[in-house]
Amino acid sequence: MAPKQQKKVIQSHKKVSRGQFLLNGAAHKRVLLLLLAAFLTLIIIPKGGLIPDDYQPGDIALRDIKTPRGFLVTEPALTEKKKQDAELAVVPVYDYDSRPSRAVAGKLAQVLQQLNMEAQWVEERAAAEAKVVARDGVQTDPLIEAADGVNGSAVEVDIELAPARVKIDVQEVVGTELNEDQISVLQRVAVDTEFVALFGSEVRRALDRKIVGNLDLFKTNWQGAISIRDLATQEESDVVETANMVGLNEVFLSLENGLFSDGTSQADADLLLSVVQKMIRPNLTFNQSETESRRRAAAEAVLPVLLQVKPGEMIVREGERVSEEQVRKLDALQSSVDGLKMLRSALGLFLAVLLLFYTVHRFAKVNIRKYALELRDLIFLALIFSSLFVVAKVGIFISMAMQSAFPYVDSACYYYALPFAAGAMLVRIVLNSEVAYVFSLLFAILIGMLFGNNLLMAVYVLVGSVTAAHWVRHSKARSNLYRAGFYLSLVNMGMVLAIFTFSDHVFDIQLLYRLGFAFVSGFGCAVMVNGTIPMMESLFKYTTDFKLLELANMNTPILRELMIQAPGTYHHSIIVGNLVENAAESIGANPLLARVAAYYHDIGKIKKPLYFAENMRLPENRHDKLAPSMSALILISHVKDGVEIAREHKLGENLIDIIHQHHGTALIKFFYDKAQQRDKEAQVKEQDYRYPGPKPQTREAALIMLADAVEAAGRTLSEPTPARIQGMVQKIINNIFIDGQLDECELTLKDLHEIAKSFNRILSGIFHHRVEYPEPAYKERDKELKKEPKRKNGDDIHRESTKESRDSDGGTKNGSQDDLKRLGMS
Repeated sequence: MAPKQQKKVIQSHKKVSRGQFLLNGAAHKRVLLLLLAAFLTLIIIPKGGLIPDDYQPGDIALRDIKTPRGFLVTEPALTEKKKQDAELAVVPVYDYDSRPSRAVAGKLAQVLQQLNMEAQWVEERAAAEAKVVARDGVQTDPLIEAADGVNGSAVEVDIELAPARVKIDVQEVVGTELNEDQISVLQRVAVDTEFVALFGSEVRRALDRKIVGNLDLFKTNWQGAISIRDLATQEESDVVETANMVGLNEVFLSLENGLFSDGTSQADADLLLSVVQKMIRPNLTFNQSETESRRRAAAEAVLPVLLQVKPGEMIVREGERVSEEQVRKLDALQSSVDGLKMLRSALGLFLAVLLLFYTVHRFAKVNIRKYALELRDLIFLALIFSSLFVVAKVGIFISMAMQSAFPYVDSACYYYALPFAAGAMLVRIVLNSEVAYVFSLLFAILIGMLFGNNLLMAVYVLVGSVTAAHWVRHSKARSNLYRAGFYLSLVNMGMVLAIFTFSDHVFDIQLLYRLGFAFVSGFGCAVMVNGTIPMMESLFKYTTDFKLLELANMNTPILRELMIQAPGTYHHSIIVGNLVENAAESIGANPLLARVAAYYHDIGKIKKPLYFAENMRLPENRHDKLAPSMSALILISHVKDGVEIAREHKLGENLIDIIHQHHGTALIKFFYDKAQQRDKEAQVKEQDYRYPGPKPQTREAALIMLADAVEAAGRTLSEPTPARIQGMVQKIINNIFIDGQLDECELTLKDLHEIAKSFNRILSGIFHHRVEYPEPAYKERDKELKKEPKRKNGDDIHRESTKESRDSDGGTKNGSQDDLKRLGMS
């Protein structure tokens, strides 16, 4: 590939990469804008505009609150009464199970029947044994004999097994423990079949009713009806009378009367009754769990009693004591936004914040000259926005908590202590006044939205922010921050007084609280900014005025090394610093930045100090042994070396840019002409003898370029009279202007005129001539004596001395006149 084609390819690749970088930078800015808008929406949207109006019963309303929409408010007292009525309407639930009662009757019948059978077996066995003994005197089992008679043959059967087959366990059958007396009475009455039939019928009759544990207690809790669930049939019915319900005591009494009426002895009746008491249980029991569950369900099914609030209705008036009902209305207004409405409100706020940022940013970028923000600056502004809104949000919650601790101070009083103006102060110190004003405007509008669309709060924040940004302009010391804080405190107090008067508040103790907090806010902003600036400088690599003040110290390592390695350059840099500082003040540039940048603009000469004229030790000139192209490369390299040293010592991007730009693309004319003279036939490329640039982009960089050239040229003047200085300054400025080195900075022709006047004034002071004072007479006489030959004896030495003295006086007088004429004084 040819060199020209290769060069074109490289240039095209550079253009593509640069375009991709710009696209990525624009995309990053858009993403940053979206994230900032989303974050501020999340901060502002909760509770909407009612955040400052979180009242408790008995509080005093700080402003009129009118509902923007209709909604419903619950009435807790009426709702609770309605729930209680619903619970009382639920009848108690009882479980009825007749199966245990029938089982008791069945068990009693079974045990009596078995006892009866056992008695019969015992009686038959005894009779059989008596027959056998009477026949042959041998005891045999009558069952065996019966078997023999049936089968016709004798079968041996274990006679001990027969009684065991009819022996029963009474306690196992009845399911409870019985003593011997109770078992005996059952055995005695079991043989009486008539009594067993009567006893069984009495038990069945008594247990056939609905039995409760305690009838008196049941009637005491009776509320007119109950619901009975039959566990056997799973049917449920409501009962409104208690005629068919008995208690256990009534059941026992009925049984006792039935038994005595039959003529049963008192002892047997008591024992039988005690057996029945152990077996009988209530068959109608209260189901507390089901009853409470039904009552709870009935209470939950009750709809709340609602009170309608119509749109535009005044909820609470300013200065009015807030009641419980009004607090409920305020809470309902805050919670009336459901999920969908909340989402819609959030989207609306997000869109409003997005458009606010975008339109203001675009307008400022197009119409405000100094509003030129890079991605780093936008990230810095977004961080300040987010941090201050978090501080404001936390301050609101702290204010509410403080009101609980100090109820005699309104929560709104604490709002005036928040450091709203700290952001504008910080932006003004780091960037410039134009950006600080735009920041203050946007911040004030959004703070007003945060505080319930409060216009007066927005005005208060805007005025305070602009005031703070004004008073930190070109801060030369950290004490200036506290001076700005003092003026901010005074303006804040004035705004509080104006807002209080405008709102027609009564002048009371709350005004004094507001004034006190507003005064504290100014100094709080100063303290906050003073502690935040170093962090911002380190995080975003900014060079603020405070950083410049530190770098202006002549004892910094770089300047001390410059003073030792290149004393001529050091002296040159100090003079350039004086020139640019005065000129920067005359055109409204940053004099501190210009002066400090002038101190460091030639630090690259530290590496090769003896190749620069101000450091050469004449008559030695190292360039005499070098080709012009090599000399030009050495001179050009001090810019690159200076940038490397500045980055190594972290001087900041502002100073690094000025070091990079202070020669622009200027031509090193001396070595360019020398190269042309050395080789007249060869074509010398002018580009090889120009600095790589870029050209000065700021007024401070352009000032240093002009002052650097003017100071170097001023040293070549043999007789630096004011006229010659003026002509030299004008010529150098014109040459730099014609060369196009000032095309990319913001200097106007008027600025150049003011710069020239400033340079003339400073250089005239530096290169002024002093009056040549005459030497004393004895020194002149000594000089003459040394020149004359030896006198003869008798010569009048005193006469010669007098003449010489007169000549000397005359010479001094003439010399003084010449000096005065040269200075324009005679």
